[in-house]
Amino acid sequence: MIDQFLAPENVLFSAALLLMLLIGVVQALGVVGDVDGAEVDTDAHLGAADALLAWAGVGRVPFLMWLVLFLALFGTIGLGLQQLLTALTGGPATALLMAPVTAVVALPPTGIAARVVGRIFPSLETTAIDRDELIGQRAEIVIGTARPGSPARARVIDRHGQPHQIMVEPDSPDQIFQAGETILLVKREGETFKGFSSGDFYLPRLD
Repeated sequence: MIDQFLAPENVLFSAALLLMLLIGVVQALGVVGDVDGAEVDTDAHLGAADALLAWAGVGRVPFLMWLVLFLALFGTIGLGLQQLLTALTGGPATALLMAPVTAVVALPPTGIAARVVGRIFPSLETTAIDRDELIGQRAEIVIGTARPGSPARARVIDRHGQPHQIMVEPDSPDQIFQAGETILLVKREGETFKGFSSGDFYLPRLD
């Protein structure tokens, strides 16, 4: 049995199972932070890559949980397929051939497992949000000066308490946002948010 796990054609699948166990042990010991902190931003208009990720179950549970499920199925299915090929043909396939095949085969059951786990443990819901949900939040300019047509980097906290780095520019042509200024996000155009400033950033402070 050990020889089968260490065989060159099986080493990738054995390594996947070992990594799965290591992630579980590290998580149990508390070395890795709370898995609920794993974050995946989603967009309302899904592209082909986003649709594939959703089909595979990414975002249904925290990413570390999804990774554990995938590694478990990848390793188990890979070893099973190699044993099946050995029984049918007298020998296993090379790891270079079987690894991509097994990864594709493992994605559908991983998606199913992620959905099942997400339903059984609803507390494992991720903090993934639609970026449009950030509209109406206040953001702080952290790098650069924002002008119309020239956005600056800002930091905003979503409803889950998770930080996001976004690009922001003024929605009004007569405004400029400077580093340290807090602005209100009012809309989004593509990957750039538009905002308004209350203007109190420039008022003198009374000590």
